[in-house]
Amino acid sequence: MADHRLPAAPLSFAHASDEVRRTAFRDDLVVRQIPAPTGIAPEAFALAGDIRPEVEGDDSPYGTGRFILLHDPAEPAAWNGSWRIVCFAQAPLESEIGTDPLLADVAWSWLIDALDSRGAAYHSASGTATKTLSKGFGSLAEEGDGAQIELRASWSPSGSMTGHVEAWAELVCMLGGLPPGSEGIALLGPQRATRD
Repeated sequence: MADHRLPAAPLSFAHASDEVRRTAFRDDLVVRQIPAPTGIAPEAFALAGDIRPEVEGDDSPYGTGRFILLHDPAEPAAWNGSWRIVCFAQAPLESEIGTDPLLADVAWSWLIDALDSRGAAYHSASGTATKTLSKGFGSLAEEGDGAQIELRASWSPSGSMTGHVEAWAELVCMLGGLPPGSEGIALLGPQRATRD
């Protein structure tokens, strides 16, 4: 039987950014609207999220992220549509975890799993996962060795934006050591080894 329903009306940017703004987040993640980047798309909306920040408005020592919703009716070729989400998530790690050769693959899979578990339809995904190892010298030697994971990703969303922003929030928390269902669990502090 043929479907004679009219196609859904295109989602307006005001409606989409309203969906993002109304998303509820877990108490461990403090989310705020920030100025959106200019020059990338005619319309943009941005959020910053920090895991249990010590001072509101500062990046957290446990993990931080950014979520940017872009809309361009001209449909840039790389987007394969008029919508694009760009996200960033970063967290410190213990040095031993930072040397894991599968760490970047795991970080990317957490994003894909979070999108899939929320039914957040998407296409044209791309991104990078970067792990950084550091060692302090001179006056920074007391800080010891450290590691960090950073994921930068973008994809073209379809349908409601709520699942997409929820998936980003889950990614930030997962990288910071807070898997789903761990609300209220104590954190031990930034995961940086200290020297004896």
